[in-house]
Amino acid sequence: MDLEKYIRNVPDFPKPGIQFKDITTLCKVHAPFKEACDKIVKHYKKKGINKVAAIEARGYVFGGVIAYQLGAGFILIRKPGKLPYKTLSETYELEYGTDTIEMHVDAIEKGDKVLVFDDLLATGGTARAACKLIEKAGGTVVGVAFVIELTGSLHGRDLLKEYDVYTLVQIPVEE
Repeated sequence: MDLEKYIRNVPDFPKPGIQFKDITTLCKVHAPFKEACDKIVKHYKKKGINKVAAIEARGYVFGGVIAYQLGAGFILIRKPGKLPYKTLSETYELEYGTDTIEMHVDAIEKGDKVLVFDDLLATGGTARAACKLIEKAGGTVVGVAFVIELTGSLHGRDLLKEYDVYTLVQIPVEE
């Protein structure tokens, strides 16, 4: 199935010049949503994963399903101040400034084998920060999976070269 045909392009969102890749159109149809989840699960099924860590907010849509299918726990990675208990945080560079993500201090136990999931790989900064959070907590990142990878000038995969990166749809970035 051509999953890309289920992804809507929204020009100039959230600001002019950005071509937003909307996965809600993929999620609302059972067959492509199921196929996307099944492909990721198949790729990682025999890797001993016991936790799936997903990045807010669209990462949660798939992350919970993937965790359930892998028989793994589910970890939420969020922006600062959104989690109710003590957290670990990781700050990362953006094109203009920095951003931070957090997870609960007790989300990962030493030795956990973790799959990191997000809906889209662009520059790789958020996913790399999530991997560093997992490792800081004593877990091992088994892989990093995405529905969409923007290819071309962003080079997001380069920041994740030490991990098993798996993407379902590659979309060239217009230069």
